[in-house]
Amino acid sequence: MNVVDSSAWLSYFAGDQHAGAFAEPIENVPELLVPSITLAEVFRAVLHQLGEETALVVTAHMKQGKVVSLDSDLASDAARLGALHKLPLADSIVFATAQKYAAVVWTMDKDFKGLPNVRYLSRKKAK
Repeated sequence: MNVVDSSAWLSYFAGDQHAGAFAEPIENVPELLVPSITLAEVFRAVLHQLGEETALVVTAHMKQGKVVSLDSDLASDAARLGALHKLPLADSIVFATAQKYAAVVWTMDKDFKGLPNVRYLSRKKAK
């Protein structure tokens, strides 16, 4: 199972240098988990940059995976993991979702760097 963080979704949709690395987990829809917080973050970023129509198209693509809603148990797990690993709230929800489903997190967010079952790619351009 795969959980793709907002940074990786935005990279994929922008077609930047890391888009190819994130294509595999994003396009493997049967194995794709989408935390609802990620939908909100990506929708907001695309809405701001490209408008509502594009944001709706992008999030429709995301919804092809299994959307995981934040319930009270996942919220508690996210709070614990966030405190333990010093993660911001949204990142703690993404990480808790991955932990719940034994999934790999795909990201360019340095807050995840060094955590178990995380595939982190630096935002820096390759030389």
